[in-house]
Amino acid sequence: MGDGVAERRERFEAVYRQLYAPICGYALRRVRHPEDAAEVIAETFATLWRRFDACPQGGELRPWLFGVARRVIANQRRGERRRSALGERLAANTDWTAFETARPDDGTSTLARAFTALKESDRQLLSLVAWEGLTTEEIAVALGTNRATVRLRLHRARRRLLEALDKKTGAQGLIRLTGGEEHEWT
Repeated sequence: MGDGVAERRERFEAVYRQLYAPICGYALRRVRHPEDAAEVIAETFATLWRRFDACPQGGELRPWLFGVARRVIANQRRGERRRSALGERLAANTDWTAFETARPDDGTSTLARAFTALKESDRQLLSLVAWEGLTTEEIAVALGTNRATVRLRLHRARRRLLEALDKKTGAQGLIRLTGGEEHEWT
């Protein structure tokens, strides 16, 4: 193995060790099954390997890799939708009312239920801040947009979360969102 290949491999392995856990957590929180997360992680790092010499370096690499993982998950979801198209057509032609039952409260928190009620795009933004710890600039890189757009979308997503919480609780109170900001709702 030539020196260039060995050096590239060592640099890749260092990046892999550094970013495996954050990408793993990101994938696990966004897919239903651990094996789907494993596929996301594998494809994300395979993409990194293929594009390693052309991908961003330094501080831009981490948010770039989150963007790659986001696109891998989106592709995975599109594939799932294609595979389940037949099942959906069958379900549309079947009367399921005899099988429906009321779902008991599964004990999830009010915040979790409010978060789940948000649009996917809002959940994605709030997750990148709260769970992945990305800055507005890093989110802009991961989503392929600019900081001003991210700030605006993040502000709106936080407001919608507060509104969803208000609907779920019917209470007045104070909630602390990421970045130490406190928002009061009435």
